[in-house]
Amino acid sequence: MSETSDNSAKPDKRSGADAAADTEQGSSADQPVTQSIEEKPGKPAKPEATAKPETTAKPEATAKPEATAKPDKPEKTAKPVKAATASAPPAGADKAAASKPAKPAPKPKPEDKPFASFIQDDLLPSLTKSLTERENAPVNLELMEGDRPVVGGRCWMVKGELPAGRRFWLCFESDAITSGKTIALAEPGSEPSLLESFLIDEKRINQALLESRLLQRLNGQKWFGGN
Repeated sequence: MSETSDNSAKPDKRSGADAAADTEQGSSADQPVTQSIEEKPGKPAKPEATAKPETTAKPEATAKPEATAKPDKPEKTAKPVKAATASAPPAGADKAAASKPAKPAPKPKPEDKPFASFIQDDLLPSLTKSLTERENAPVNLELMEGDRPVVGGRCWMVKGELPAGRRFWLCFESDAITSGKTIALAEPGSEPSLLESFLIDEKRINQALLESRLLQRLNGQKWFGGN
């Protein structure tokens, strides 16, 4: 047999896989080789690091508002004085007022009288009564203007003479009971030798005070009570 027939008779011992590969290569060889270059997608660029937001500056501490000065308390306004409204008098009030007798004017105090009138009309009569009650009724008691005992000088004085020849002089520097006062005493048969101050510390002088202090001084001289 010829060589050609021998080769064709022999079966292809390659494996099915190799045959398939050859077949694939053959088919692929027939087709034009087109190299599709697929662009490999590049690695995505890393996103740029976003800048960290700048830390916002802390707001400056707002200055505390200055303490507003407390408004001055308004001065208390004086309450308006309510004007006294003259209310109409009730009916018959005029008649009742007319029927009431008018009050008599108060009597003036003895001390308010003129000096001479007060001494003669009020002090001397009252003093005479008091001396008589003490068994020393005055022999003489009068207001006169003359020389002051001991030291001299003109002045007003109340001169008194008691039984047994005892005498006293109550002198006033002027014709006013509030003026400076002195007193002098004389035992029977002698002249006064001492002039004493009288009521120098008293501010309010009246008839009762003048009389009581004069009687007190005479009693201190032991002119009362059978002495």
